[in-house]
Amino acid sequence: MGKQQPEPKLTTAEKAKVTYYVARMCKRGLAGEDVHQADLERKVDRIIDGARKREERDAKNK
Repeated sequence: MGKQQPEPKLTTAEKAKVTYYVARMCKRGLAGEDVHQADLERKVDRIIDGARKREERDAKNK
């Protein structure tokens, strides 16, 4: 297994977006086990990746 990167600190806007997408995933989960959720998972991953890049960029500028 690959080395897991630590979770980045999320901004308030990023937290709100992740919360929204997780709530949508929960709603889809209630609809049934065979409901496709990969699109929402990708959106959450994209937000977390963006936060990692922001932290790296901020660390270089200090």
